[in-house]
Amino acid sequence: MVNAAFGATAAQAKPQDADPFRKGDFVVYPAHGVGKVDRVGSEVIAGHRLNLIHISFAENRMTLRVPVAQARAAGLRKLASPDALTDVLTILRGRPRVSRLMWAKRAQEYLAKINSGDLKALAEVVRDLRSSGDGDGSSFSQRNLFELALDRLAAEFAAVAGTDRAGAIERLSQVLHQAGRGDVGRTEVGQVDGDGEKTDRMAASACA
Repeated sequence: MVNAAFGATAAQAKPQDADPFRKGDFVVYPAHGVGKVDRVGSEVIAGHRLNLIHISFAENRMTLRVPVAQARAAGLRKLASPDALTDVLTILRGRPRVSRLMWAKRAQEYLAKINSGDLKALAEVVRDLRSSGDGDGSSFSQRNLFELALDRLAAEFAAVAGTDRAGAIERLSQVLHQAGRGDVGRTEVGQVDGDGEKTDRMAASACA
């Protein structure tokens, strides 16, 4: 069965990828978040030659091998554009969606969104669980899902902006804090805070 599966993968037609993955690219894999392409090349596995993408994830020191022919279907994608990050900030500034479902059901939906690889779905989880970030009246599982979603989101912001994850978390937390206070829309591009630093929207300033 294993040989048959490898054989089927190896025998697949290889459509021309208009934007192929290359060594050095930062990419997003749904279940693991942001990683870096270390190598793209062919290997013989179970008697079949496959063209594989080697992706390393520094956060958990893991390496993943994904067949090139199945990469897109598996949800592997390149980093979001600055415009997409601006859309994410708009979502974060929005009002949390209230659900009447039992927490166990909602937790499953949130986890599915986190592992979907969809940046907007990830932002929706952060927005809807932002009250969990304060720890007031929230359960351990709520805070855990919020922190997981925020960390995944910050990792992609950091990779696009070329900054560190801690700084990205801080900036995103500021956006959430402002939204929670009802300051949505008050921070405009080019405004300056009390320290004389620009408070541009993160995607516009850091990712330009």
